[in-house]
Amino acid sequence: MLVGAGRLRRRLAQVALLAGVLTGCSGAAEDDTKPAASASAAADAESESGTAVKSGGKLGPAGSACELPVTFDIAEDWEAEAIDAGAAKEKVADGADASADPEKSELAEAIADAILYQGPVAAACEVDAKPAGNIGFLRVWTGKPGEDDPRAVLEAFLAAEDNTSKAKYSEFEAGGLSGVEVKYLFTSKLLEETKEEAALAVTTKKGPVVIHLGGMDTEEHREMLPAYELAKRTLRIS
Repeated sequence: MLVGAGRLRRRLAQVALLAGVLTGCSGAAEDDTKPAASASAAADAESESGTAVKSGGKLGPAGSACELPVTFDIAEDWEAEAIDAGAAKEKVADGADASADPEKSELAEAIADAILYQGPVAAACEVDAKPAGNIGFLRVWTGKPGEDDPRAVLEAFLAAEDNTSKAKYSEFEAGGLSGVEVKYLFTSKLLEETKEEAALAVTTKKGPVVIHLGGMDTEEHREMLPAYELAKRTLRIS
């Protein structure tokens, strides 16, 4: 790979999305098929900071924007779009094969891997906070069934990222699921700044699921934490 996967992901993910690398592979549902907010999450959810956020609907069930092994509520005004990692990578590979430049082909493959895969999981869904006024995403990653527990999945996920530090793991329970959460720091050597990030993992019969919250910087991350906490507390098996 020409450059580190973590660095590519941070610098190129948005460019790739806007360029259509992932667009068109999702089959995301339109607004008229979006399920209404569940009764269990109709009330406000509170984050660790005490800030409230309202549910904007449930993600994960058949017919929702992203069909997943789990379901959870997304914050009001956040917009979800499914990602088919396999189809997206094939699209990139097809474009690279058409190029006569081997270096460009190698770079295209590296970009696809960096954006679409991290450790044992692949990108499955992206929930955009911009319509709600923040710069960042809640991203969902899924993997194949295996023997790893949530802690092992999360450790492998974090190990595949570059420049992380001060990881603090903790266990949680939600909707009959036992999961593991990690809060850590990511340092961008390119931008020369460090910011807070968080992720959680659960395992299901259909495979592991990782939900990750980043953000442009720590301030944005903290402002979006209520949406992440809402997802965590409403997490259920599909």
